[in-house]
Amino acid sequence: MPPRPLRWLFLDLNSYFASVEQQLQPELRGRPVIVAPVGSDTTVAIAASYEAKRYGINTGTPVWEAKQKCPDLLITPARHERYVEFHDAIIAEVWNHVPVTHVCSIDEVACRLLDNENSAEAARALALRIKAGIRDNIGACLTSSIGIAPNRLLAKLASDMRKPDGLIVLTADQLPHRLFALELRDIAGIGAKMERQLARAGINDIAGLCARRPRDAGSAWGGTNGDRLWYLLHGVDLPEKPTQSRTIGHSHVLAPRARGLEPTRLVARRLALKAASRLRRKSCLARLLVLHGKFEGDKSSWRTAVKLSPTQDSFAILAALDRLWPRLEATGRARPGGFRLRMVGVTLAGIEPIAAEQGSLFAHLDPDSAPARETRSLALSRAMDRLNARFGRNAVTLGPLAGGRADQVGTKIAFGRIPELAEFHE
Repeated sequence: MPPRPLRWLFLDLNSYFASVEQQLQPELRGRPVIVAPVGSDTTVAIAASYEAKRYGINTGTPVWEAKQKCPDLLITPARHERYVEFHDAIIAEVWNHVPVTHVCSIDEVACRLLDNENSAEAARALALRIKAGIRDNIGACLTSSIGIAPNRLLAKLASDMRKPDGLIVLTADQLPHRLFALELRDIAGIGAKMERQLARAGINDIAGLCARRPRDAGSAWGGTNGDRLWYLLHGVDLPEKPTQSRTIGHSHVLAPRARGLEPTRLVARRLALKAASRLRRKSCLARLLVLHGKFEGDKSSWRTAVKLSPTQDSFAILAALDRLWPRLEATGRARPGGFRLRMVGVTLAGIEPIAAEQGSLFAHLDPDSAPARETRSLALSRAMDRLNARFGRNAVTLGPLAGGRADQVGTKIAFGRIPELAEFHE
């Protein structure tokens, strides 16, 4: 084995959404609390305080079930913009102590340690300073669990070992045997399917995986570089594979009273406009529009798509959505009970950056020609972005917000993606 010094500090904020609400609302502190998307028993908890978790309530627990488990439960609506504001403040606080290498999610951050920070004593002292800085400068309710280890995977596993407010240091001499008490599914990337695949190869726990030779462990994992996990579990800090986002999209769970055809269409239009605005902020073009959804009583997803000429224009994207809509309408009307869509989503795919941009070649064409119209509509789309950023959400829109539901499509924090604050004004 090569030398395996402590190289990574991983910070995981405890019950983040619920903790922010307890910080903002002192009357919630020390009480069982869940954060829910809307005030309805048909939704699920998107976060639970540790006081609620003691009753067996977790993220994903239906609200009606959570109320049965804890009659004294308090429910507060989600305020995603505030969670992003606190996130930004926490990241800035961490930067006061150590450079932030990766923002992994809304409540997770990874920092690579320098040579003068990677002794067990120095790393532990650094972690305690970060915890104290967040407590003193952001809020006492914002506790975190920190893991320190030779690589990022192990630091993440260490942060999960003691919650809430934990601090675990995994040194090379503790590896891999310190991990044997964990489940295979505790490792990021191992789900039910991979667990079954490993079981077919005779691997039922972390000890069994580590007991193999690297090549044998890689064969059981399958795919290229399948032996990476073996080396990571033994503390080797391997270079990370680059990733690139290829889609931009939004989805929305519809309230029971708004699952008919027209309310759903208005929501889909708003989701398309939000995706188009994000596309322009990233200076990217899209080549594909995907419309997808889930009907009431159906666990499977329905989807359809249409190719786009590379574009970031809201008008072109809405026109493509209008071409797709009759397909969803026909499917919904043919179902027993008529059109009842539970969730609708719009995704822009085939994303590519704009290599360079210059003035329009079509400025002097016939104003009614297609290239000239697209040039004008893209300029208008960008002007709308600037107006909404300055004057607030819905300062200017394309089409109606009729019925009041479409204008309630707010920005949400999705797994693995933190919205920019600008998205809350779209």
